[in-house]
Amino acid sequence: MTAMSFGRFVAAPTSATITSVARSHVGLVRIINEDRVFDCPDRGVWAVADGMGGHAGGDLAAQAVIDRLRLLTAGEGMIRFTDMLVALGQANGDIRQRNERFGAAAGTTVVAAMIQDGTAHVAWAGDSRAYRLRGGGLELLTRDHSVVQELVDAGLLTPDRAERHPQSHVVTRALGVDDDPRLQTVSIRLLPGDRLLLCSDGLSRSLAAGDADSEAIDRLADRMLANALARDGSDNVSLILIDCRPLKSR
Repeated sequence: MTAMSFGRFVAAPTSATITSVARSHVGLVRIINEDRVFDCPDRGVWAVADGMGGHAGGDLAAQAVIDRLRLLTAGEGMIRFTDMLVALGQANGDIRQRNERFGAAAGTTVVAAMIQDGTAHVAWAGDSRAYRLRGGGLELLTRDHSVVQELVDAGLLTPDRAERHPQSHVVTRALGVDDDPRLQTVSIRLLPGDRLLLCSDGLSRSLAAGDADSEAIDRLADRMLANALARDGSDNVSLILIDCRPLKSR
């Protein structure tokens, strides 16, 4: 199957312009793509949701996140970070209601970002990740809510072995699991030229330091996707790249 590809542009009210592109691919093994991406640079909101549950509705759980963010960004008023957190909480409730109605056990990890006045605000649950790309380097901004991360934190597992651990797919937080979505947040100041990467674990498990190239983000997104499929491809792969570039002087 081919990848879904998206790309949009917005001029930010700062000393930089913002471009973003999104990619989502079912991978080389799965039949259903349970990942969903939300790419809305004109409102400064982005998200990657990685659904869990297969035929129980993992794709629908991920779509619930997108639907709530679409409602959030449909108006014309200013959106605050707290508004985005409320929308994610509403998506959590939507998923739980559907699970109860149909006797399902679906959920979704999520990583969502909002950029306002040069600051990136990130919220996440599960093992979908956010990175900052600066000077050719990758800086992980999020910390996985997963069994293997807890083992790493306890000193019982090395980070290198964590990716190959048999429980590497087991998350400890996700939307649709509890009444409280237990979202974790972080805010970072961006410099012109910084990039943000939001991705599902289908990409992060095969991401390498050399992947943070300075080429145009559409080509970089294509290369990251191709690398993920070539190195693994056993899971759905989704990513959003957000580029903050300085305005050219007149």
